[in-house]
This record gives sequence, structure tokens and C-alpha cells, in this order.
Amino acid sequence: MEMPNATRVPLSVRAQEAAVGLLSRLPTAVRARMAGPEVVVDDARLAVDARLLIRSLGARKSALVVDDSPELSRAALERSAPMLRAGRRPSQAVGVSDVRLRGAQGLLDATLYVPASGRDRSGALVFFHGGGWAIGSRAGYDHVGRFLAERTGHRVLSVDYRLVPEAPFPAAVDDALAAFDDTVARAREFGVDPDRIVVGGDSAGGTLAAVTARRAADRGDGPVPVGQWLLYPATDLAARHPSRDRFGQGFLLTDEDIVWFQDHYVPAGVDRTDPLVSVLYGTVAAATPPAHLVTAGFDPLRDEGERYAEKLRAAGVPVEAVREADLPHGFLPFVHLGPRFGEAVSASAEALRRMLD
Repeated sequence: MEMPNATRVPLSVRAQEAAVGLLSRLPTAVRARMAGPEVVVDDARLAVDARLLIRSLGARKSALVVDDSPELSRAALERSAPMLRAGRRPSQAVGVSDVRLRGAQGLLDATLYVPASGRDRSGALVFFHGGGWAIGSRAGYDHVGRFLAERTGHRVLSVDYRLVPEAPFPAAVDDALAAFDDTVARAREFGVDPDRIVVGGDSAGGTLAAVTARRAADRGDGPVPVGQWLLYPATDLAARHPSRDRFGQGFLLTDEDIVWFQDHYVPAGVDRTDPLVSVLYGTVAAATPPAHLVTAGFDPLRDEGERYAEKLRAAGVPVEAVREADLPHGFLPFVHLGPRFGEAVSASAEALRRMLD
């Protein structure tokens, strides 16, 4: 069953989608002129797609946080989500149905994406959306779920875990592990091979996927994902890394945003070096699954993500680490907003396909 907001969209929003779609398909030279001056940091050039997107935000202090309010921030993000489709019709090559997974304290809403070309028992990605653990939703990532299912030929389960501040840490990490376990237990129902399930996500969702992979490997019994697909995850909530000072202003995710999200996520008194909070700490078990870990060159979280790739390697975990040097944090949902975004997401989708095949 299609989600309601995937089919009934106000005309004004459709017009905005069409305008964004037209802009994303203009010749690169035209878009480059519209994007303004080049941005170069440490010999890396910010992609035209990213410059154009950032310029479109104007003088807004934050692209994510509205009036220090989780509720207003969520509403603003959901209003803008249709524009991320850039006027594209939902792919008919992917079947979509709403399901429920067992969370840590009750049922979680989720969406199952099934590619028309998919096998009866395919692999699956259990996907956790980004949004600083406070905003975002599976509805806002609907176009991402469709894209990944179609490109990989495997199923995608996109999960609405509990958000802060209503459900502070460890609610989200507990929901993530429970959702993975329930997917494995119900693999036949979902048409999934239980031995080919990857956990993944972007930003805060990438953090949840990394924690889930570690917890599954640490517990000694129970299923373990076959891989972890991590796009620009937050791995260290206890310390600052140089990229946070280098890119903490002007590149979509600001230093103020990071502080706001982290302070809402982790209650006072919780040790931020706890590996359930910050996967950069603690001992990595030998059974931890292989990782595809992507960082963005203009991302304040870049350095901590790359340090986590090094930590996994040092523990003997196979890691495919990729830096998309010309992109900012958060590029996964921008897959349809320009050729460079599409190229980067397609490359990670291909890596996901290899993990699931």
C-alpha cells in the first residue's frame, strides 16, 4: 500500500517540485553560474550541486533547526521533503507496503520496498534515516528507499525509530537492534534471505546502524548483519575533531546544529564515550560485519567518520572507505537534485548491492 503523502500532493508543492526538477536538469555551465563563486578549501572544490543548494538557502542560520524546536524543525523538514523528488514520479519498478516491526518498547512503523526485478528471497537493507535522532522520517526518505531498492535489486526496510526528546537515548539504539532482529525473525514473511541482511543509514541513522552492527557482534548469540552501510555517521559525541572547526559553518550542517542534536539525544549524566553513544570508543569484536563507510569532504563529521574506518580496520574488520571530497554532509536525500549527488549515491548503492548479492 502506498503511503498517503506519496500520491496526494498539493498543487503548489507539485509546482515547486517541477521547478526544482527543471533546475536540477539545466546544463552544468548554467547551474554553475547560478551557484555563484567557487568554494575551495584545502584544494578541494565544493560541487556545483552543493553550491547551488546552499545558495538557495540564503541567509538562513540553519538548514535543519527551526526556532530551537523539535516540532517546528520536523514540520519544516516534512514540508520540504516533496521537493527532494525534483518532480519525478514514484518509480513503478518498486512495490511499496507499510509494515510494522517490533521495537524495544512496542511496534515501529516501517516501509518495505520490493523491486519488481527482485528475487523471491533477496537480500535486504534495514535502513535508519538521518535527522540528528530528533527529526526526519521514513516518509521523508521515501524517494531514497525506492532508489536503493531499484538500483540494488534487493529489498529495503525503512524504519521509523523513536525520536528525541520524547524518547531519549538509548531508545533509538534499542529500537534499531530490535528492528534488525525482527527483520531476521520474519525474513520469510518479507521475502528476504535471513543470511543477507545489511544494516545501514545516513548521519544519525548511520550511527544507529554502526551501533547495531557492534551490538549484534558483541552479544555472542543471535543474528549478526552481513554488512553495515554507513553514510557520514556521527561516531564521536565526546570530542571535537578538526573538520568540525573547518566546516562547521556554511555547509548545511552547522556546529550549532551538532550541539543541538547531541544535547537533545544524550541526557545529562550519560557518558558520551559509551560505545552505544559513540562507536569510536570501546573494543571492536572480531565478528563485527564488514563496512562500507562514506564521508563527505565538506562535512564537520568527516574526520570522526574516517577515524572510525581506521578503528574498524585495526580490529581486522574489512572496510571500504570512500570520501566524496566535493560534497557536504547529508547528500543521500539529495540524490535527485543534480548529477553529482546522483553519481555519489549511485556509487554507494552499487557498494550496497555487492554486500547483498
